[in-house]
Amino acid sequence: MQNTMTHRGHVRALVVLGLPLVGGHLAQMAIGVTDTVMMGWYGVEPLAAVTLASTYFFVLFIFGSGYAAAVMPMVATFHAEGDETSIRRTARMGLWLSFGFSLLTLPVLIYSAPILRLMGQQEPVVVLGARYLSVAGWGIIPALFVMVLKSYLAALERTKVVLWITVLAAITNALVNYALIFGNWGAPELGVTGAAIASVATQLVSLVGIVIYARLALPEHDLFRRLWGADWDMLKRVFQLGWPISITLLSEVGLFAASAVMMGWLGTVPLAAHGVALQLSALTFMVHLGLSNAATVRAGNALGRADAAHLARGALVVTAVSFSFAAATVLVFFLFPEFLIGIFILNDNPVRAEILQIGTGILFMAGLFQLVDGMQAVGLGVLRGVQDTRVPMICAAISYWGIGVPCSYLLGFVFGFEGVGVWAGLGIGLGVAAILLNGRFWCNVLPRIVRAQAS
Repeated sequence: MQNTMTHRGHVRALVVLGLPLVGGHLAQMAIGVTDTVMMGWYGVEPLAAVTLASTYFFVLFIFGSGYAAAVMPMVATFHAEGDETSIRRTARMGLWLSFGFSLLTLPVLIYSAPILRLMGQQEPVVVLGARYLSVAGWGIIPALFVMVLKSYLAALERTKVVLWITVLAAITNALVNYALIFGNWGAPELGVTGAAIASVATQLVSLVGIVIYARLALPEHDLFRRLWGADWDMLKRVFQLGWPISITLLSEVGLFAASAVMMGWLGTVPLAAHGVALQLSALTFMVHLGLSNAATVRAGNALGRADAAHLARGALVVTAVSFSFAAATVLVFFLFPEFLIGIFILNDNPVRAEILQIGTGILFMAGLFQLVDGMQAVGLGVLRGVQDTRVPMICAAISYWGIGVPCSYLLGFVFGFEGVGVWAGLGIGLGVAAILLNGRFWCNVLPRIVRAQAS
């Protein structure tokens, strides 16, 4: 069935679907920002340790979330086709695959100290980081379950509940952090361990909330009945779509993780400045990620309805919206760098001036790559919506690791630009990805879909 929606109509539909997703991602990101701010208040060394440990956790979490990401376009397409049985089967097998991945990764989260040492990090940071991960690592199980269920609900265009559950989780995180990091309200002062406990509590609250909603609001799917029953055919389909997404996500987040390791080589203060700049740039990226998710859902729906014109118009609109927001972000980062970075560091911190100096240069580079970062995210989102994941995986690996990481090392250490050079390398890798992924959709995938529907 062909859809004659105008460009303005696409913008309206994108905003209705995408804004709650953006809000949900921002609320999720607020959890990391809360950790960074409170650990910055607690001390520079704990901040550096939690920055490193959180990056370590995030790499594994993102690697495992490919199956959740695969659930979104599959459910969106089945929803457009009216196939409720396949919706249920897809979500269940996404949970199965996520649980299996969690069990495989728990040991390297709980016993992380040797790996952190192999990264060349300073011993005090290793000790604190490993202490954090020995507790926070257990949160990967509920965290991945939540990702699957969020994808399931988003694909059904139930995005507002995703937002409110994430807001509840962010509030939980802030309260438990405040109590357990500093020993407020009669709680013990646990420092980094308190932040780790808050992280696990946050994931559990999110899981309980989203399960309750799914059971009450969508009883027709009966998602959790006989959850232990195997569905090997659907598990294979989710796995085949999901593993390239996992590799793609790992390539991208690995690029940023490698940058954190390289910043650690420069010292504790540069690593702390990197953590602050990373949180700021990640906050703005959540808007692009929400738009990317909305693009995935809308592209999946268009695929299910066999409507290539709707697919093309929607892709054009989401690209324009993402680019416009990125341009505004660049201005903010360029005009107010010291104010933004200063939010994270107390005025009486003895290395505040040094962090501001290093962080200002880094944030300048972060502003420059906002444009390409948004474009590559939207390109990936549209391609996932039409269930094209393997070639994008190759494009990502080449861009991030074949180009981005070597450029970061060369510019940061060989040419001596240090932190600014490391971040410039990130921008180069993301820029190549943006070109390859968007070229893939407009020059290859979309024409192929048009020809298939014409025949």
